[in-house]
Amino acid sequence: MKEVIIITDPEVVKLLSDPTRFEILKLLRQRPMSILELSDATSKDRTTIYRHVKALERAGLIEEIENRGNEKVYARAARLFLIKADPHESIEDFRRAYIQVEAEKLVSLLEKAGFRVKDRERLLKLAGEAMNAIEVHSQPIIKKISQSEVELSEIELFHLLNMLVFLQSCELCEKAEKVRELIEL
Repeated sequence: MKEVIIITDPEVVKLLSDPTRFEILKLLRQRPMSILELSDATSKDRTTIYRHVKALERAGLIEEIENRGNEKVYARAARLFLIKADPHESIEDFRRAYIQVEAEKLVSLLEKAGFRVKDRERLLKLAGEAMNAIEVHSQPIIKKISQSEVELSEIELFHLLNMLVFLQSCELCEKAEKVRELIEL
């Protein structure tokens, strides 16, 4: 299993926009599973799960790792997936929804850590805008890395993401100041 796979192909992102496929990837993050186990966990019939698993396997996101009796067992092809596809109309709704979900997770994390958020909706909007700007402007760098033979570890990915944010920092200064006003440190 690789540490990180960077997804830049809009067709693969479109494939992930299906809620069942996304759920399968989330379940396989916990542990490898068979079609039967995935079917039970998602409450979907086995033929539906099989079809989605095969689509994910063809895209290189999951792989068959063993057989348990008559059942094939599948695992993720990477521990982490970084979705960084160029804006494309076929995936724009998914991309926007994904950014909003991640902004919500970020704000929730701040709240759970004990930070007082003065205006949650405004902070969600600013976080989403900042994430979108960073994602759009980082596309050339991410694309070049994903097309190279370089394999990233989780820590290298973390450093790369920090560098991408740093490269956008001047353009995001105004938003950063507004976010500072909304979070009581």
